[in-house]
Amino acid sequence: MSILTTAKIGAFVCTRDRATAKAFYGGTLGLTLKYEDDYAVVFDAGGTTLRISPVKELKPQPFTVLGWHVADVAATVRALAAAGVTFERYDFLTQDELGIWSPGGNIHVAWFKDPDGNLLSLDDS
Repeated sequence: MSILTTAKIGAFVCTRDRATAKAFYGGTLGLTLKYEDDYAVVFDAGGTTLRISPVKELKPQPFTVLGWHVADVAATVRALAAAGVTFERYDFLTQDELGIWSPGGNIHVAWFKDPDGNLLSLDDS
């Protein structure tokens, strides 16, 4: 049964500070604001709806909660770093000077956090 195979997926991220999250996702990351209501700030993320929902309490998880597939991870890392984004470094991974991990083949991954500490990623797999 293939009930959801043609349905578009939506993404959700929570924030403790709506204004800061709106500025980060819209200004720093450059996502297009679709609308804002009492429940969320909603962006278009390359055709996917991304709802940034305010919550009173948030415990960021130690794993990636949202990621982007990009054509060129290094170029995207450089652009985001120029916009003030800091990329994560992990002792257990071998990362290059930009913070990009290359596990093999043509796969490249880099991680960064939003203002709430949600772990986000870029990859070209």
